[in-house]
Amino acid sequence: MDHGAAAKPSVLGLLNPSPQTNQKASLKRKRYRRCRSAPVAACTHPHPAGPDSLHRSQIISRKLHPNVVKVIAVLALYLGAGTVIFYLTRHHMRGKKTNGVVDAVYFCIVTMSTVGYGDIVPNSVATKLLACAFVFIGMALIALGLSKAADYLVEKQEMLLVRALHMNQNVGTVEMMREMETNRVKNKCLVMSLILVVVIIAGTVFLAEVEGMSFVDAFYCVCCTITTLGYGDVSFTTQGGRVFAIFWILTGSISLAQLLFYIAELNTERRQKKLVKWVLGRQMTKLDLEAADLDEDGVVDVSDFIIYKLKEMGKISQKDIAIVMKEFQELDVDQSGTLSNTDVQLAQLS
Repeated sequence: MDHGAAAKPSVLGLLNPSPQTNQKASLKRKRYRRCRSAPVAACTHPHPAGPDSLHRSQIISRKLHPNVVKVIAVLALYLGAGTVIFYLTRHHMRGKKTNGVVDAVYFCIVTMSTVGYGDIVPNSVATKLLACAFVFIGMALIALGLSKAADYLVEKQEMLLVRALHMNQNVGTVEMMREMETNRVKNKCLVMSLILVVVIIAGTVFLAEVEGMSFVDAFYCVCCTITTLGYGDVSFTTQGGRVFAIFWILTGSISLAQLLFYIAELNTERRQKKLVKWVLGRQMTKLDLEAADLDEDGVVDVSDFIIYKLKEMGKISQKDIAIVMKEFQELDVDQSGTLSNTDVQLAQLS
């Protein structure tokens, strides 16, 4: 087999309808089986899950995750500006007050999280307009920055969770990474559920002990806060309570929002798995073979079959195939239906 055939793409059937020999078909099937476990790596790589591959995946993962430092910096800028503004306009605010600086930060947190207790409210045209601006900016910051940062931090805890689940088993790093990839959304739900339980318990105990509420009222206040319901009949009224609330409100509201997002994502993933199982389990019919025969030569080869099944599973669309085919045609300079080093070099030069 020449080098061009070795680099044959999975959509070859769209370009080269010539029949294959039994030996080439066997080699082709083996090549697809090797590609199955490492689709983004070279098919001839002897250790697709080795340390080098693991290191590369970690580097890529870090590049895809949000820059937590920037998120923290933007949050600090938002809270800093809000604290200065609402401290200077504190005489135009009404409600239960403790310390000017603490109340200003507390008001910013209650505003951006949309909890809206109503224990401190604007009392002039200027402060009302400022509150309107800060609520939209704060909501955008939570949606675009803090939620992604929270997702990043949850992913960082996944390895600890997997290690704890396999504490008494001799499981290597590669096996752990594979399990994390397989059960990623499920692990996120579990981690976020544990975080949310800790947040609820901490908030309930704090409100009961520091704010002097009954446990029922404390739990009621916690639920109203993390769901951003904010009836306003119970809230943080002491200076120490509001210092605690500055950190706790954001943690609680974002944790619940992320948990609900993960649950929806898990539900979508399960529906996708059911669809895949149904597609792979049902019997092929004559109509299926005709639809899978992409080059209309009367024969469905392995590339045609794979593309057809992936389309049925909803993993790719005809538009995706067209984009990939366009790139292949640009690289296939000699229009032979195969790629070689010469084709790639000529394409780069052109």
